[in-house]
Amino acid sequence: MPRIRTDAFIAARPQRVWDVLADFDSYALWNPLNIRAQGQAHLGLKVVMTFVNLARAGTTVTQTVTVTTCDPGRALAWSGVVPLLFKGRHHFALQAEGEGTRLLHGEDLGGLIPATFSPRQIAQDFTPAYEAVNVALAARVQALG
Repeated sequence: MPRIRTDAFIAARPQRVWDVLADFDSYALWNPLNIRAQGQAHLGLKVVMTFVNLARAGTTVTQTVTVTTCDPGRALAWSGVVPLLFKGRHHFALQAEGEGTRLLHGEDLGGLIPATFSPRQIAQDFTPAYEAVNVALAARVQALG
């Protein structure tokens, strides 16, 4: 099963980072990967999200995902499925570190489409996009003060 893993330090307490992550309505303003969503995160919420398609440049994918983990200030995850073709669990973990937050961010992928992704493709095409989300999240948190 292909996995994407990133981590970053954000100079803000976990609750401030959480407030940005849980506000799906604002993703279009800052998130370079999940470019459209609606709602406020809560367990079981079904969210129509539009993602940049990292496997096919210049395209997007719109999918209904379900929030599967919602622990304010600590963890957020959602899962989406296209039977046989794709299964993904996108996740964020927030850990207090000094005066800031250690962000652990990634995705676990399954299905026929991700089975074709090589470790090199994950490292080259996927991981940088997730790292860009981390940078954008930190900038959004900082901008909101």
